[in-house]
Amino acid sequence: MRRIFYFLATNAAIMVVVSIIMMFMPAEYRNQDTSFLIMALLFGFGGSIVSLLMSKSMAKRGAGVHVIDTPRNETEQWLVSTVARQAKQAGIGMPEVGIFDTPDMNAFATGANKNNALVAVSTGLLRNMSREEAEAVMGHEIAHVANGDMITLTLIQGVVNTFVLLLARALAMAIDRDGRGIGYYVGYFGGQIVFGFLASIIVAFFSRHREFRADEGGAKYASSAAMIGALERLKQGQAGELPNQLAAFGINSSVKSLFSTHPPLDDRIAALKANNS
Repeated sequence: MRRIFYFLATNAAIMVVVSIIMMFMPAEYRNQDTSFLIMALLFGFGGSIVSLLMSKSMAKRGAGVHVIDTPRNETEQWLVSTVARQAKQAGIGMPEVGIFDTPDMNAFATGANKNNALVAVSTGLLRNMSREEAEAVMGHEIAHVANGDMITLTLIQGVVNTFVLLLARALAMAIDRDGRGIGYYVGYFGGQIVFGFLASIIVAFFSRHREFRADEGGAKYASSAAMIGALERLKQGQAGELPNQLAAFGINSSVKSLFSTHPPLDDRIAALKANNS
């Protein structure tokens, strides 16, 4: 899921900078529990909010999205019309619509709010899926926007960031109460790595849960048969393998792991069939 990748990558970069700034604060200030808590809240939520605000521009640049301002052909006209219809059904503002060039079957949606979003699909998806299946995938992405998934992710990430900073600081203080020695710095940065890694389980759990709801949206804005067909197509085509660093964030993931952002395709298909029975 590219929207999550760009969001988390930006958030991580911000948190690294924040951590370095906090480390160079006077030891007396770092040792004040109330002051550190306030700063952790500000930096924790600030990092996730800035990531959200930058998510659309980051996704455009990172994926090389061509935003359709004026449709150049019938396919682009169909894309814009389909997204417009689904956005109206979902009760959200018209998103920007874009295409990114890759042979993989992928799509994503991102944006700071429901009325300022971006929906983008790959050229590979348009070539390898039927119109009905592609429509269901776009409905899936529209559902992510309508469900406010990026906003919820921002709040979750803000809480996670705050706890990571607080727990890392607690570990550092346990090693060096004065906050002046090398042990404090090692504990603080090491704690952020360890606790941040564990905290990613929470984000992954949220993402997996939201995928089922987005699949329901795809079935609603297109049809259950089309959504199931799209997932089956992804399964047959290996769902468009992303580069290694993005593999966990693509539209499909069959890795049954606490750190997987997507449920296995078989589970998603089974859930849709159960709802349709």
